[in-house]
Amino acid sequence: MRCYPFAAVIAGATALVSVSSFAADIDVESLYGGQCSGCHSVTLRGSAHGAPLSGLAFVEKWGPQSAQALFTYLKQNMPPGQSGKLSDDQHRALAQFIIAENGVKLEGSNLASSSIDINTDSAAEPLETVEFRSADAIDQIARSAGRFQNQVLPDFRPVSQAMLNNPPPGDWLTWRRTSDGHAHSPLDEINRENVAQLQLAWSLTMSAGSNQGTPLIHDGVMFLTHPNNRIQAVEAATGTLLWDYQYDFPPGARMLGGPTRNIAIYGDKVFLATYDAALVAIDATSGEEVWRTVKADYTQAYTHSAGPIIADGIVISGINGCELFTEDGCFITGHDPDTGEELWRTQTLAEPGTEAYESWGDIAPDRRGGGDSWIAGSYDPDLNLFFIGVSQAKPWVAVSRGMSVDDAALYTNSTLAIDPKSGEIVWYFQHIPGETIDMEVGFERVLVDIDGQKMLLTVGKDGILWKLDRKTGEFRALLETAEQTIFESVNPETGALTYRADIANAKIDETFSACPGIYGGQNWQASAFDQGSHLLFLPSHQLCSDMTPRRVDLGAGGGGYGADSVTYPMPGKEDAMGALIAVDVSTMDIKWKAEQPALFLTGALSTEGGLVFVGDLDRGFKAYDAASGEPIWSTRLGAPAHGYPVSYAVDGKQYIAVLSGIGVFRAMTAQLYPEMYQPSGGEAIYVFELPGK
Repeated sequence: MRCYPFAAVIAGATALVSVSSFAADIDVESLYGGQCSGCHSVTLRGSAHGAPLSGLAFVEKWGPQSAQALFTYLKQNMPPGQSGKLSDDQHRALAQFIIAENGVKLEGSNLASSSIDINTDSAAEPLETVEFRSADAIDQIARSAGRFQNQVLPDFRPVSQAMLNNPPPGDWLTWRRTSDGHAHSPLDEINRENVAQLQLAWSLTMSAGSNQGTPLIHDGVMFLTHPNNRIQAVEAATGTLLWDYQYDFPPGARMLGGPTRNIAIYGDKVFLATYDAALVAIDATSGEEVWRTVKADYTQAYTHSAGPIIADGIVISGINGCELFTEDGCFITGHDPDTGEELWRTQTLAEPGTEAYESWGDIAPDRRGGGDSWIAGSYDPDLNLFFIGVSQAKPWVAVSRGMSVDDAALYTNSTLAIDPKSGEIVWYFQHIPGETIDMEVGFERVLVDIDGQKMLLTVGKDGILWKLDRKTGEFRALLETAEQTIFESVNPETGALTYRADIANAKIDETFSACPGIYGGQNWQASAFDQGSHLLFLPSHQLCSDMTPRRVDLGAGGGGYGADSVTYPMPGKEDAMGALIAVDVSTMDIKWKAEQPALFLTGALSTEGGLVFVGDLDRGFKAYDAASGEPIWSTRLGAPAHGYPVSYAVDGKQYIAVLSGIGVFRAMTAQLYPEMYQPSGGEAIYVFELPGK
């Protein structure tokens, strides 16, 4: 299934149309649902990876143009990297469907009046620019379980908070293995000397979609997160299926190809944050649903891309879909693991009556957007604090939201330290006040101890690595890990950043450039940290973007992303867009940097065997020497590597696991790498072992 990005600059396009009947043999609603809704939504409202196909921004952009231009754009460029897959009649039906769905908003426009005149035989005019706005949506799940019946796991050992904080060496019990977010395995059977002998132990086909999950392993059982809100329990040594759980979600709730980056396990339950903005508890022994609690109304765009973290026995999770203006705003919640009862709700957009509320200027509380949490948090049991990143204000560009970069818009683009029992914000640190170019600092929070000091590390799309005192939130240091052109000044003593003047003062429809671009720098591909060496291993994208602010409906129920963008390689990095960077966080110096043509599309995994594992767009899965950055092993998967690699042990034998199946980056990568084979589908897990034993 493919998504259609509607953010292109059309050369010589004029006039667009009314509504004609669709071809009798084309179910256009199903066609749109299968090819477009994953990124543009069932309601055509758009997403971060697919521009809106209805509303003010769409009408202003396309209303003056012709339906023929719209048809030509679809035919020449869609699906991303696979133009020609759909027939001319299907492209025409999609164009007419989008026009029809806009109804009276397009009344009297060229777009509406010319809809009936689309000619599938006309010569196509070349396009000057194609913008990278979308990627794979997901196929409807097709499950064939045969006569399989779920089994009950015997002698299941409940998972305690102490186990989550300090797991047994062979287990991987939370998103980044430990509550502090290190993604470092203490196992060393696989090491520099023998990693070249790795071989495939087993593999398993997974559900179609954006496969960004993290397998959890406990006492030899793997809890495998699929796209489509599906979880399976399998024998971690053999891949034998034990039980299979499928959450029943409404189709309109799935966004961005349906990534679910992590689940949580605690006690005898597995916890899933669903597409339709609910939390579900599943019996870890049987795969049976125990409880379901709705957090928000998915029809108002609320959804989840990341799952919960357990902190002091509380199930804590953020929310996505906050680009639209709603009365509920954006928030983080704490739930009782036994009953699903919501214990507290903390707003990430400052509320009336607080000092932080004034940081939004004159914007009314129900006209404030953003503040999503795209990535799960971390937990320090000694301080009893939960840490999470909050993303940027929306619309993306300050002028599109009726603000300026002088309006800080708290608590967006911040690190929050939260009391897990009460939900109280103990401290916050705002990394980029008034952020205006989709440069969120909303990714992993890594908790490290350096010379007896408790520090927090995080890095944003701009490539700036931040070091904070995690007791107080005070700034300690920063490091620019990527060449950046966004800020004209970066103060290493205070952490204060000053935007380039043309970015700060950008007006509607005025394009500006930025390096890194909206895909990073850093993105959801999380770092790994080795406490012994103080090295942080950071996957990075060496890309730039042009961004053009657009007008957005700022009325009740409005909002959105409000910008078009074009992505391209950093100058001089055309053959080195992928980078893996090792930073000594005690000195904040880069120790080594490994570059390659293909983007790295997984998180990093480090091990006590002196290795760093990471996967890439070109279907490579590789091991690097953690001390030197030298690549010392690689293999080829069936599809681009994705998600978060893990390591675990069963009966003393170490395994390395990685997922495959590209997600929302595909439209961008298909344009950046036209010569590289990027198969659709191929969602799977691959598990590697040493021979023998």
